[in-house]
Amino acid sequence: MNRSSVSANNGLRRIAVRFVLTIGILSFFADFTYEGSRSLIGPFLGTLGATGTIVGIVVGFGEFLGYGLRLVSGRWADASGKYWPITICGYVVQMLSVPSLALADNWPAAAALIILERVGKAIRNPPRDVMLSHAGKQAGGYGLVFGLHEALDQSGAMCGPLLVAFVLAHRGSYHQAFAVLLVPALLNLVLVLTARLLYPRPQDMEPGTRPIDSHGLPRVYWIYLAGAALVAAGFADYPLIAYHFQQTGTVPGDWVAILYSIAMAVSGTGSLVLGRMFDRWGFVVLIMLTIITAAFAPLVFFGGFWLALVGAAVWGIGMGVHESMIPAAVSTMVSGERRASAFGLFTAGYGTAWFLGSAVIGVLYGVSLIATVAFCVVSALAAAPIFIVVRQMQNRSST
Repeated sequence: MNRSSVSANNGLRRIAVRFVLTIGILSFFADFTYEGSRSLIGPFLGTLGATGTIVGIVVGFGEFLGYGLRLVSGRWADASGKYWPITICGYVVQMLSVPSLALADNWPAAAALIILERVGKAIRNPPRDVMLSHAGKQAGGYGLVFGLHEALDQSGAMCGPLLVAFVLAHRGSYHQAFAVLLVPALLNLVLVLTARLLYPRPQDMEPGTRPIDSHGLPRVYWIYLAGAALVAAGFADYPLIAYHFQQTGTVPGDWVAILYSIAMAVSGTGSLVLGRMFDRWGFVVLIMLTIITAAFAPLVFFGGFWLALVGAAVWGIGMGVHESMIPAAVSTMVSGERRASAFGLFTAGYGTAWFLGSAVIGVLYGVSLIATVAFCVVSALAAAPIFIVVRQMQNRSST
């Protein structure tokens, strides 16, 4: 390789790293905003008269749309190539929904805004993740890129709940806590528009992508989706966990958001390490973490304060796996030209499983805690053998 080629590659690598950091910083403020609100959603809906079943269904339906609609936005992004306009649209919807909760005075109105926030995330995630994936090889690997992004992302997810916990600790209301989240929401939108001006064509960071396979997505992709759907079905949403803390008194009210912040801190700090581990060892990391994170359910639902704290941390590891390793793994399976559709389709199936699982968990919670925990644990552990098969298929394809 001649000197000019080396210089060009180094320049492209620097651009890719700066792009990943820029997206990570704007995601910091996005998560600051919506994760700050989500740490309070369960108790907030409870104060407005919602039951545990309603909380489970509202949150689950929001996740269903938040993942299911990615199928539409992913295909739209692939077909049009308008990654930035779609991404910006999603961020606008999501960022304006959160502070609007300060105006909600009944649970149906709050539920509508909670669901709308998930719709905004559904619109922006596939095109944003594709733009990140284009920087993957240049910036050091898919696992590193998505792990670094997740670390910055979850740093915001840690700070948001701490801010709203501070508001509540100083005798502020839930409505006031939602109102202060307008500031990080506006900062996010400013940074999104700035990133659009600085990096108008992220796809240029991944030259020479593979041609599209006319026979569709690879078989390993569908098997991986089946395993991920089982994990999603058994992964209880934090709003229901927070509702449990409120109803049982396991965790003091002003500590509910703090535990969520701890979960996000664990998720974010672990993402960089886990991303590098995924780049090096692949699916064996995912298999190990799937088994470990199944322990969150008995810890948060059966334990006292300290076990609940440990359970929240384990839940945070699981959330980090969901948000960082899934797109990294799909990126290794699918060519760049159809990656947005692959992300969208994958997360649509994943979100459908999450919705159905959340609804089941919400109903079971009203009947039996033992049944609730059993469903969460069995669903997660059932995915491990499927991921083992995926690992074997990946190993065979690479030899």
